[in-house]
Amino acid sequence: MGKKAKTKLSRDEKKTLIQNILGVYIDNPRSGLNYNQISARLGYQDRASKDLIRLLIEELFRNKDLVMSKRGKYQINQEGEHFIKAQRTVITGTVDMKSSGKAYVIPEDKSGDIFVAPENTHHALNGDQVSVLLLPIRKGRKKEGTITDILKRSKSQFVGVVEISRNFAFLIPDNPSMPVDIFIQTSDLNGARNGDKCIALLTEWPEHSNNPFGRIIQVLGKPGDNQVEMQSILAEFEFPLSFSPKAEKEAAKIQGEITPKEISARKDFRDVFTITIDPEDAKDFDDALSLRKLESGNWEVGVHIADVSHYVKPGMIIDQEAYDRGTSIYLVDRVIPMLPERLSNELCSLKPNEDRLCFSAVFELNEKAEVQNEWFGKTVIHSDRRFNYEEVQKIIEEGKGEYGEEIRVLNELATRLREERFRKGSINFDSQEVRFKLDENGKPLSISLREMKDSNKLIEDFMLLANRRVAEKIGKKQGNKTPKTFVYRVHDVPNSEKLDNFVQFLKRLGYKMDLTSKKSMAQSFNNLFARIQGTGTETMIETIAIRTMAKAFYSTKNIGHYGLAFPYYTHFTSPIRRYPDLMVHRLLFDYLNGAPSVSKEDYEPRCDYASEMERKAVDAERMSVKYKQAEFMVDKVGQDFDARISGVSKWGIFAEIVGTRCEGMIRLRDMIDDYYFLDEENFQVIGQRSGEKYKLGDPIRIRVKRIDVAKKQMDFGIVY
Repeated sequence: MGKKAKTKLSRDEKKTLIQNILGVYIDNPRSGLNYNQISARLGYQDRASKDLIRLLIEELFRNKDLVMSKRGKYQINQEGEHFIKAQRTVITGTVDMKSSGKAYVIPEDKSGDIFVAPENTHHALNGDQVSVLLLPIRKGRKKEGTITDILKRSKSQFVGVVEISRNFAFLIPDNPSMPVDIFIQTSDLNGARNGDKCIALLTEWPEHSNNPFGRIIQVLGKPGDNQVEMQSILAEFEFPLSFSPKAEKEAAKIQGEITPKEISARKDFRDVFTITIDPEDAKDFDDALSLRKLESGNWEVGVHIADVSHYVKPGMIIDQEAYDRGTSIYLVDRVIPMLPERLSNELCSLKPNEDRLCFSAVFELNEKAEVQNEWFGKTVIHSDRRFNYEEVQKIIEEGKGEYGEEIRVLNELATRLREERFRKGSINFDSQEVRFKLDENGKPLSISLREMKDSNKLIEDFMLLANRRVAEKIGKKQGNKTPKTFVYRVHDVPNSEKLDNFVQFLKRLGYKMDLTSKKSMAQSFNNLFARIQGTGTETMIETIAIRTMAKAFYSTKNIGHYGLAFPYYTHFTSPIRRYPDLMVHRLLFDYLNGAPSVSKEDYEPRCDYASEMERKAVDAERMSVKYKQAEFMVDKVGQDFDARISGVSKWGIFAEIVGTRCEGMIRLRDMIDDYYFLDEENFQVIGQRSGEKYKLGDPIRIRVKRIDVAKKQMDFGIVY
């Protein structure tokens, strides 16, 4: 039974009903609603109440509180006082869209995610910057809102498969966070055929249309082809597939000869022992280490970084394209470099037995790896040997080999730097990396997990030292002087709500955390990671711990780096593949030579953009891993594997195959031995009749049921 409104209202009753009517219109500022719809939303069903609401709506229209959208339908007047007052609860944020069409808006002020129902997203898409109007909080519900304005689209190009009908077509997007298909007129197909994978440009989204309109701007080819799929991933994130002819021409003209005049303007390290240590398949070598014993008995360690800024100047076409890319992208089967190969693989690659120009951070370290002196400046080096990580690891473990003594010293100094870092509160995130062995066509032959060993850590700790000391050099206040504007790599403390949820989760697993101070919290994380090593819960807990942490980003506003426990930190060590490092090189060189401070207002937007491009690159890299994992598993349908439960949801269990980290879903509806329901608080599903539990981290035997390579999805079943 619905409510009934009195036909005769007191002044206060009329005021309350008008406020309720306005509330519905304010909550749905883009929707045209008639009196029947308003009555239904307020719970009135009888004819007399509906007539009264109709009269009040007409009164609000005459008073210009409402505007007519079409005959009989009204919207809130967004220039009226009621809507303006309501705007006090409007905030801005970024859309996190789900495949179901519902969304969450992540506010800029980090005040907590806001749920948005599908009918209130108003044509917003994943990643868009929007204004969201907070709705009154209902009992037992989280913050909810309705999107009122799209401030900035995150993207305009979408990758998917074209489905053509007689008079029209649709692009079915690959990305599950795009909840709608794109309508394409047959005149805008640009030669695409049914089933082709294409790039569509979103051209418009009419107010009353369920689907956006677009046109095909590039046909990539047939789904499933390795080249097509890799290009699809790059196009999905709007990364350019090649350098412009002008950039390539400019790169070809760069003078590579190192003149005597240039050498005389630099410190000469060509006679000092110098090596590079990189992955076996690395194509560019952007950092080198030098070592020599000083008369004092201390060690001089040089961290030598390719001097990209010598070749790439502001105003060059190459520089603009490097800025636009922001970073190199490392897909499973290829690298999309930030700089043309003439630079990244030749002039700026620190190849052995060749003179190379560098920007260096040189440290005098005692036996405890404490910095006694430091120097920053331009150098010329000559690498004696190119090592890969496996070669250096073997020398560390066996204590012998080419340059074995020098590597032993470097490893001991790096170990002491690491120990001191952990003692001061650095968190030891030691995650595994998925590695693929591919055939000549890019098809995965095997998957392995690569762990960080001492050879990797040796390089990492000297790079961390250089990054930290460069940031301190510019950022630390000297007397009364205000530090000059600089580009920092910063990492905030964890969100307190996320951290509390993580602690409660650990408590149910039998682990405790000490949150009394930053240092004790870091120590708790490191103790936790040591305890779970080799257990079934290791990957799962590390994954959730990383999600609990804030994301690192670039900024001119130094808040320190929480995860590393460094009050000052930057990125100085990879200008071949990260544009912020190139900015740091230019600023450091200018400041060392007495230049005035640059403007924060100029550099902060550049930092924001670099952070955004880095996130896109990480997402693209993850997507390529998912694709190759699905491709690896496609011929294994029907086979059984050992796995561990990596996630639970109301739809099913996620399981990760041991040794490959290939993850698939076991749908609850397919678990036919019982009716299972989600126990979200304890990260498990429970059989209603049997009480059988499947919990996060549990070992499980799975059978591969279905692989959808195009969607990068795997379906598993339980082997009972």
